[in-house]
Amino acid sequence: MVASLALILLAQLVGEALARGAGVPVPGPVIGMGLMFLFLLARDTAPGLPRLLPKPLTDGTLEGTARVLLANLSLLFVPAGVGVVGRLDLLRAQGVKLALILLVSTAASLLVTVLVFRAVARLVERRGGDPDA
Repeated sequence: MVASLALILLAQLVGEALARGAGVPVPGPVIGMGLMFLFLLARDTAPGLPRLLPKPLTDGTLEGTARVLLANLSLLFVPAGVGVVGRLDLLRAQGVKLALILLVSTAASLLVTVLVFRAVARLVERRGGDPDA
């Protein structure tokens, strides 16, 4: 479990270093998540690649570590909640603007998701593929 957690944190660190070093406007953890995805894809598909982390979902694997982290995910929001409570004056002064921004950005995200889904569904239909397969 320690090696798996170290690998997750290493991917985040490399992503953060790439984001800051290259000046990319993408958060480092997002780049790290992409790197982790590429690692898992290579681990599961590349023939002859040494399997540093086995596939079965046992406690010592990356998947098992991720399950433990996800099970306790709510604990990771405590610092953010404390930060909000610590800045109630800012929330009081800018609360309406923040609420409006949250509503607009959520609506925009949902709209983009629907448009992408419809575009992919049309593409799959044109190719004659079965989307459930």
